Amino acid sequence: MAYTVDFKTVSTIGLESSPVAAALAGLRANEARYIWNKYKEPYITYPAAEKPDSLAWVNEILAERDLQISAKSLEVSDLNLPDLHWVEIYYQDGLVINVMYSLSDPKKRAVGFKLSDGMAVPTELEGKFKFARQKSKLAGTIRGSFFVIKGSH
Repeated sequence: MAYTVDFKTVSTIGLESSPVAAALAGLRANEARYIWNKYKEPYITYPAAEKPDSLAWVNEILAERDLQISAKSLEVSDLNLPDLHWVEIYYQDGLVINVMYSLSDPKKRAVGFKLSDGMAVPTELEGKFKFARQKSKLAGTIRGSFFVIKGSH
């Protein structure tokens, strides 16, 4: 069932099974606020089982770097914005992966990793990426990293 994220009232709906559910919900609300402020689009998430094509697409892109995420995916947001395909996956361990894929400019295609406050760096990412810290009123401290997508997907 689709859930429209309210960035003014943080809710753990759909994320309850995560040991860092409150921080993950704050991170999701932070993303919803960003999308609303930049594109004036509602931020809608779906249970991961309802978006297998989106999950497969992200996994195909992660394969560029020989990455396979072992954590269970909980929710997926799949947005078609002006000239941009934006997919974001929320994992049970608190990891969030987003793919920003420009439809016209191959230089503006990247995968971002965000770690919820209180979670350890997943073993799949350990030593492969450096994580910068960012403060958020909704999400606490966010640690993030990214890589540029090389191929076409």
